Amino acid sequence: MDDNNKRANFNDENSVKALDDKASTLNDMDALSQYFKSTASMREGRAIPPLESWHPEQVTDMDLTIKANGEWWHEGVHMTRESLVSLFATILWKEENNGSVAYFLKTPVQKLRIQVEDAPLLINDVGIVQEDNKRWLEFTTTTGDVVRLDDEHPIYLRAYAVKNSDHKQSKEESKSIENESIESDTQIRPYMMVRNGLEALIGRNAFYHLTDIGELTEQNGETILTLQSGGKSYTLSMPSDSP
Repeated sequence: MDDNNKRANFNDENSVKALDDKASTLNDMDALSQYFKSTASMREGRAIPPLESWHPEQVTDMDLTIKANGEWWHEGVHMTRESLVSLFATILWKEENNGSVAYFLKTPVQKLRIQVEDAPLLINDVGIVQEDNKRWLEFTTTTGDVVRLDDEHPIYLRAYAVKNSDHKQSKEESKSIENESIESDTQIRPYMMVRNGLEALIGRNAFYHLTDIGELTEQNGETILTLQSGGKSYTLSMPSDSP
C-alpha cells in the first residue's frame, strides 16, 4: 500500500513559462506564490508534483527554516498560514551527497535551499483504518501527507542533539515526543519515512496514542512496542536508560 498523497497532473511547459515570465521581478516567496497560482487550475486538491522529473539548473538560498518543532519561519517571521505551508510542503525535496544532506523547495525552474533543524515533516495524528479485511495504521502530518505503516514507510528511533535554542521555542515544542532529561543534550525521537526520502517526526500526542494502540512488553531492560499494520508486525525497541 503506497501513501495516499495525490500525484499532480502538471503541465510543465505552462508552469515553467509562468515562472520564467516573473523570475526577474519577483523575490523567492513571491515566485513560489506565483508558481502555485499558475498551476492551481491543473491540480486536484493538494497534490504532490513529479519532483523527481524536474531538473532545474538555478539554485539559490532562501531564508526559510523548518524548526525542530515543525514550525516554518521565513526571514525571522513565523509562517502561520497553514494552507500556504501545506502547499510549500508539496515541493519539499531532499538531496544527499557524500554524507551531506540538503533540503530545497523545488520547482521546474529553480531549487531554493532551505534549513531543516530536524525532520522536515511532523506527524500529529494516527488512526486505524480497515481495508480489504486488513487493519492499517494510518498517519497524517500537519501539512497534509497521509501514509500507512508498511515496509516502505517504517517507524524508527533516532537520537537528536538538542540545541540550547530548542528549549526557548514556543509551546508547539511540546508536540514533539522526546526524553525530557534536563541534564542531557540528546533525545531519542521516533520518526517515519513518508515520501521522496523525506521523514517525519512523530509528535508527542500521536506517539502516546500509538503506544495505546500497540502492545508494550519488557525484554532485557528494554521496552518493546509492537504494532500491527497491513497484516504484519512491526517492533520498536526503546531502552529504559535512554538519555
